Amino acid sequence: MRLLHTMLRVGDLQRAIDFYTQAMGMQLLRITQRPEQNYDLAFVGYGTNPEHAEIELTYNYGVSSYDLGNAYGHIAIGVPDVVATCDRIRAVGGQITREPGPVKGGNTMIAFVQDPDGYKIELIQRPAL
Repeated sequence: MRLLHTMLRVGDLQRAIDFYTQAMGMQLLRITQRPEQNYDLAFVGYGTNPEHAEIELTYNYGVSSYDLGNAYGHIAIGVPDVVATCDRIRAVGGQITREPGPVKGGNTMIAFVQDPDGYKIELIQRPAL
């Protein structure tokens, strides 16, 4: 078994695609339009290799925002340099919600960013990437 994708409901598909491709450095892998079912999908990720999990951005026609509730935590992404990644995200208008620094009680460098729909993304420094 392997992880295929995580689905996130978004209020504006193009805004979400722009964030994940421009701020997070992902590729737009494919778009599926289902007008008869009132939704469109965009899949983004770091490559088409089957070993890479993807994010499915789901836009339901006519829905511009969602209540995220209190159950969702975050997506984690390994990056070679947390500080540089935050600088790049900030430069394109991305929101850093926890500045780079060591995780509480440890040495691993992390930061948190938030996508335009309010989803949290943890950046974890992994120099061997």
